[in-house]
Amino acid sequence: MLPDRLRRLPALADTDVRVAVGCRARLLGLALLAEPGERVALLLPATRSVHTAGMRFPLDLHWLDADGRTLRVDRDVLPWRVRGCRRASAVVERPAAGSRA
Repeated sequence: MLPDRLRRLPALADTDVRVAVGCRARLLGLALLAEPGERVALLLPATRSVHTAGMRFPLDLHWLDADGRTLRVDRDVLPWRVRGCRRASAVVERPAAGSRA
């Protein structure tokens, strides 16, 4: 079952959202995956910035406030970039729309 904050994101309704827990999962995120999953996304709670070091495909980043509302979406973020949103309480990483299988 999805957390309440993600149920409000219609763009993610058909996506398998995983929560990054632990230092390793938070550090790696979706990096080093050979191909993007068809409908996979990673929720990084308590996160205001991310890096795309080691990514092999571009990402869409959905920045969320404390109530799970979308503050901003950064589309097609290329590998080896840093993005942040000072007002965010979490971010959802997912393969960019053009790179999903």
